[in-house]
Order: sequence, then C-alpha cells, then structure tokens
Amino acid sequence: MDSNSKASNSQNPKPQIPQPIKDRDFLNHLEAYLAKRDGVDKLLKISRYATKIILSSSALPETLTLTGRLRSFESSVGLSRKAFRLGKFVQDVNALRNSHFYSKQDLLLSLIAYGGEGFYYFVEQFVWLSKSGLIDAKHSRRFQKVSAWAEFIGYIGSISLKFRDLKGLIEDEACLETSIEISVVSGIGCNEEERKLKKIKEKKVMKKLSIVQDFADGLMALADIRDGKGRLSAPFVLSCAGLISALISTHKNWISC
Repeated sequence: MDSNSKASNSQNPKPQIPQPIKDRDFLNHLEAYLAKRDGVDKLLKISRYATKIILSSSALPETLTLTGRLRSFESSVGLSRKAFRLGKFVQDVNALRNSHFYSKQDLLLSLIAYGGEGFYYFVEQFVWLSKSGLIDAKHSRRFQKVSAWAEFIGYIGSISLKFRDLKGLIEDEACLETSIEISVVSGIGCNEEERKLKKIKEKKVMKKLSIVQDFADGLMALADIRDGKGRLSAPFVLSCAGLISALISTHKNWISC
C-alpha cells in the first residue's frame, strides 16, 4: 500500500506552491557589504570627507583640541584608504580584457577609461609606500602628480562611455514605451515589456548617479593637478564633492552585494 502510494505520488507530484521572497536580513546584508574591499573603503571615504567638511567650514576654532584630533583622524583615514587600493589595478586589467569592442571608438574610450584608472591605482600603491615611510618621502609629490593625471584621464574616458551607455538606455526606453502603447491600444498583454521597462529605468538612474560620481571625483583629481588653485578647488567644495561621490558609491555597492 505504501509503495503504491509512493509510486502514484512520484508519477503525479503535487504542484509546488511558490514561497514569497523575503527581504534580505539586514545584518547578513551588512556582513556581505563589509566583506567587500570597496564596501569598507567607501565607509572610510564617507567618514573622511564628512570630517573634511567640518574642518573646511570653520565651524570649530583652530585652537580647539577636537580640531587637531579631527585633522589627525582625516589624515590617518586618507592613508588607510590607500592601503585598500593594493592590487586594485588588476580589476581594470580584467575589465579591459573582458570588454567587447564593436568599433574603434569603443576600443579608444575603454583604453582611456580602464587604462587611466588602472594606472592610477597602480601608482597609488607607490604613493602609499612613500607616505608610510618605506619609500623616500621625496618621491611622494611626483607619484601624487602622476596618479592625479592618470585618474583625471580615466574619468574622461569613463564619463564618455557612460554617456554613450545612457544614450542607448534612453533609446531602448523609447522603443519599449512605444511597444507598450501599441500593445495597450491593441488589447494585447505587455507584462514582459513593462518588466523590461522598469529595469531600464532603474539602470538609467544608476547610470546618471555614476556619471555624477565621476564628475565629483574628476573635480577632485583636477584640483590635485592644479595644486588646489582655482575657485572650484576650494576645500569646502572639494569636501562636498568627495562626500557626494562616497554616498553614491556606498549606495551602488550596497544594492550590488
């Protein structure tokens, strides 16, 4: 009797009732986020530029003990962040290797974007070694100037690529919206198209945020190239740009892990 019932159950299995997808537990999500190098790096970036905003706003008197401690904290965090960049240039090498080039323009922009950023991270290793005392500190200035130029050039390529991608997303969005309108008029279901449209809109938002982040980081790189000269190189402006970049990076890393 039992064997017959098992056979019948295996031949006619009961339909599985889909279980509702639960939101990811916050602490598990936080653990996954902090396990990523970029996750910790961006939290340090937020703390550093939030501190720089306080210091550059002159909200605290220079003679206050807390002001000196905040300056020491900001400097220490800046040096700590450079340690997180050890070997990070490899990700740009791999990104360049795995890229698909459909035109010479794609190849050129990718070389500028990934090549510039990869070279920046490579040189930053020597900046860290010079600041930490292993390499003579007299070379630090030269390393910083080279890394700033590489970073700035990389952002030019990155912004160009992202504007091109954004243009493609806008075109795809327009095509889907037209398709949905035709389906509605014809009385045809368009659930799949609506799902794709929602994803494209989400990608558009993230792409725009990424462009803003690159502009903010590019502004700071330009200030390093110009040795802090110029109206846009004011400490408070650069601190705000750094904080904006850090918050956007944190958001992108949070939803991706």
